Amino acid sequence: MSWDRVERLIGTENLTRLSGVRVGVVGLGSGGGLVALSLAMSGVGHFVLVDDDILESTNIVRHVADLSFLGQPKAEAVAELIHRRNPEAQVDLHVGRIEQHLDVLDNVDVLVVGVDGENAKYIINQACLERRLTAVYAGVYERGEGGDVVVIQPYDGPCYACWAAELREGLALGKPDRAQGEVELDYGMIGPEGTLEAEPGLWLHVLRVATVQADLALNELLRDTNVYQTMPANTIILANRELEIIDGQVNAPYTSVWVNIERDPHCLICGDKMQRDTSEASERLGDNGSGALSLDELMNTAGLKLDEDSE
Repeated sequence: MSWDRVERLIGTENLTRLSGVRVGVVGLGSGGGLVALSLAMSGVGHFVLVDDDILESTNIVRHVADLSFLGQPKAEAVAELIHRRNPEAQVDLHVGRIEQHLDVLDNVDVLVVGVDGENAKYIINQACLERRLTAVYAGVYERGEGGDVVVIQPYDGPCYACWAAELREGLALGKPDRAQGEVELDYGMIGPEGTLEAEPGLWLHVLRVATVQADLALNELLRDTNVYQTMPANTIILANRELEIIDGQVNAPYTSVWVNIERDPHCLICGDKMQRDTSEASERLGDNGSGALSLDELMNTAGLKLDEDSE
């Protein structure tokens, strides 16, 4: 297999770097599967895949795997596709829910989050905070009208909880221009179990959002190199159709808006007070030297309750 064309674009040193990095992908549906395969085709050499779902006939119209993989776990299907494109890639796959496999994130360089469940995202958020692990989240809006991608760098910006709270409440594009309008995105499709219930749109619409997620994940893997690009903000919102991203301003199809969401110092998960409370709770509970609380202990400290269904 020849990597000449990739090498000409990013250079020999950077290609060598990619062959040695470890990427975690949690959720291998329409978006996560495409991201994993795209990164494999870009030279990434090590993958940790986590998903508990089985590929069904209804998935085929929005998944990188075809009919030959029907009935197989999505993690296994994507692992096979990675090896077909990048035979030398090493794939560590886990068929199960992420809370059953949090330890596999210990040696991951960048995490790609492709799950729909909000509870699962909060579990992942806490795991990333404990490990100071950069994560790239993506979501597709109802009927594929648009989507968003955010790069979360623990304690160097918002955690997922900060980001999600701000996005749902409405946010402004830059503090000086706050009066120009607020972003009001329709997350009404999130059901009581914290999972997107509405149709996510055609494969074409998912593809556009997932491609941006893959590109931003690749960019993070190449941080501190000569090809790394500094992005204008931590969040990009994409419109596949006419979409009112900013109140009173309709974005044309195939346009995007960059939005920077700041860390909330009062966040119950990563805020300054929470860090102090967590530290004190760790001392009281005795964390066996791990330096981190379990998710249940953390939620109890914050006065919150974790739902039974976390994905």
